[in-house]
Amino acid sequence: MNPFWTRLLPAFLRARLEGRHYLQNVVTNTGWQFADHIVRMGVGLLIGIWLARYLGPEEFGLFSYALAFVALFSALASLGLDDIIVRDIVGEPGRKDEILGSALALKLLGGAMCLAAATLTIFLLREDAISRWLVVIFAAGSVFQALNVLEFWFHSQVQAKYAIFARNTAFLACALIKIALILAGAPLIAFAWIALVEVAAGGAGLIIAYRLRGHRFSKLRIRLDKAGALLKDSWPLMLSGVMVAIYLRIDQVMLGQLVGDEEVGIYSVAVRLAEAWLFIPAAVYWSVFPAIVEARAASEELFLERLQGFYNLMTFSAYAIAVPTTLLAQWLVPFLFGEAYARGGIMLALLIWANVFASLEIARSSFLTAMNWTRLYLVTVSLGCVLNIALNLVLIPLYGGMGAVIASLVAYWFAAHGSCFLFKPLFQTGAMMTRAIVYPKIW
Repeated sequence: MNPFWTRLLPAFLRARLEGRHYLQNVVTNTGWQFADHIVRMGVGLLIGIWLARYLGPEEFGLFSYALAFVALFSALASLGLDDIIVRDIVGEPGRKDEILGSALALKLLGGAMCLAAATLTIFLLREDAISRWLVVIFAAGSVFQALNVLEFWFHSQVQAKYAIFARNTAFLACALIKIALILAGAPLIAFAWIALVEVAAGGAGLIIAYRLRGHRFSKLRIRLDKAGALLKDSWPLMLSGVMVAIYLRIDQVMLGQLVGDEEVGIYSVAVRLAEAWLFIPAAVYWSVFPAIVEARAASEELFLERLQGFYNLMTFSAYAIAVPTTLLAQWLVPFLFGEAYARGGIMLALLIWANVFASLEIARSSFLTAMNWTRLYLVTVSLGCVLNIALNLVLIPLYGGMGAVIASLVAYWFAAHGSCFLFKPLFQTGAMMTRAIVYPKIW
């Protein structure tokens, strides 16, 4: 185990990890993931607060609206391939070049589709030039995100630190540029351009990291049969991703359309503070997912044991964040963002609890992918998406941002947990999630 992470762990945990090399790798990899997300959360939050104060609620709301709008189409860029890439490389390591090459070609095509769809839709919905330009620039980043296939190779090897170095170099450099733009009094559009530069630079960094690990980007191969096999397994996840993106971001888009950009700005600070903590389940997921896949091949008992532990850990970590955030939210938001955003405090106090169900859904996706039950995942998130849209249509005109908060809470719970009890194959995992919600034992 990496000596740095060893020194950070309590003695009783170090003793339990002694001689368990795979678990040591998981803990080390998770440590790197946490370090990455803590840096990104800390720096990103500071820059985001500064940017929100600099732009004010209306322009910051427009900026957030454009980001949310592009996110609705982001699943077209990923094509649901992320988990499938990791799963296939873990299962067939000798075919990594054709898996990565075929996935890269598919993601480039998906990125182009995302750009085209987002551009066409925003030109139909809004007439102001700044909204259109923001959406086009943000959507262009989806093409460069195709290079993220290399990151998933590092995930499959439980070697996240190399991808972290690559992406964070670009992230930190662009953070400095954003500070310079704020100090220089730059217009809103400049911050969209630097976001595009960050995505492109991060992709270039992944190519360099991949090469430094002894692999050549030029050796990636496109095989039509492999591309077809990847799409066959991933299309339900892609459609699921569309639905997830809708129920995660439709609230901000609908607020912008039904109420106005200023309400989006106030609501979006609550969303940013709540979602900042989702790095915890994301970091754990990519370290644990290969172990979940291997456990299913080993025995059902081990598979279920690891799943229950995963659900418990996700729930416990979400509770640990939600309780203090609820108590501090109405002081925290105006302190960080200014009195213009004060109404975001009560929104955050409630919205933070959606992270419990978001975390459980991330954990459940490992189960559904390992079982290859991706169609069930599609159905459950589709139902959550429909519920969220319906609730937003009713509640946003009545309560503005608070209506969006209530809609999100209900939809997140239903998509992750409530929907499990509608389908017999998910009864058991629904019961496991219930145990985690009631008593998330992690020792």
